[in-house]
Amino acid sequence: MRLGLDYGGTKIEGIVLGPDGVEKARERIPTPRHDYRGGIEAIRTLLERLEAKAGGRIDQVGIGVPGSVDRATGRVSMGNSTWLHGKDLRGDLTEALDRPVKIANDANCFALSEAVDGGGAGGEVVFGVILGTGVGGGLVVHGRLVEGVNATGGEWGHIPLPTPRDDERPGPACSCGVPGHTESWLSGPNFAADYARRTGISADDGPRAPEIVALAAEGNAEALETLERFEDRLGRSLAVLVNVIDPDVIVLGGGLSNVDRLYETLPPLVKQHVFGDRFETRIVKNVHGDSSGVRGAAWL
Repeated sequence: MRLGLDYGGTKIEGIVLGPDGVEKARERIPTPRHDYRGGIEAIRTLLERLEAKAGGRIDQVGIGVPGSVDRATGRVSMGNSTWLHGKDLRGDLTEALDRPVKIANDANCFALSEAVDGGGAGGEVVFGVILGTGVGGGLVVHGRLVEGVNATGGEWGHIPLPTPRDDERPGPACSCGVPGHTESWLSGPNFAADYARRTGISADDGPRAPEIVALAAEGNAEALETLERFEDRLGRSLAVLVNVIDPDVIVLGGGLSNVDRLYETLPPLVKQHVFGDRFETRIVKNVHGDSSGVRGAAWL
């Protein structure tokens, strides 16, 4: 059996999968925030409880974390769980759990889960997209995660917005501090910030992304225009992925993946910017929802 762990800022979730991928046990615990050693101990206890529930020994462990993971050292950086930064989480867990541990960025885990038995199942080349509080992604080829020599494979949120219009330059600041990155336009909070800028209201007082989407569905002109700008920007950004890696399937995840109209509006918008006459890449919604990250960690 294999254990997948999703190490979030507020909760750590564990799932046990059997050899056939069937779920054997699952549990969530609060994250010991700003307590690195406390997190290690919490995971050790969680593994013991899940083994008892699943009725057997867990042989392998995978863990997904926010931020960048150095492939050589296993050390974490750039994530919002700052108490993990610079720590040898893979090595410390391997010692504490006394079994092999693999570690990857949580967006990579999402992509792997959806490629194995989710929205991208059957595709030779699958790109998983996260459209949530941040923007990230992961690339899976022939069922294997492609991280790259620098472990930055799939980080499409930190490329500049393609073909920026006059009113999109230089663009708002990204979470990494650079203006105009894809994340600075396409994350949930930045989608809401775009609405606030266009309506002249304070971003702190304005509606959040789900409320803006609901307003657009009701026919609110400003909300609908904001959503259409979002779709146009997302179409341009996805076209870059198609031109570079030409995936069979693009699977959308994160809160904004729940906007149903995207799966109708995006394909023609992407096609406008794809080199050549053909565009057959499928753009689909994720299958496993919030469970994709923890399932992907198990599949590591």
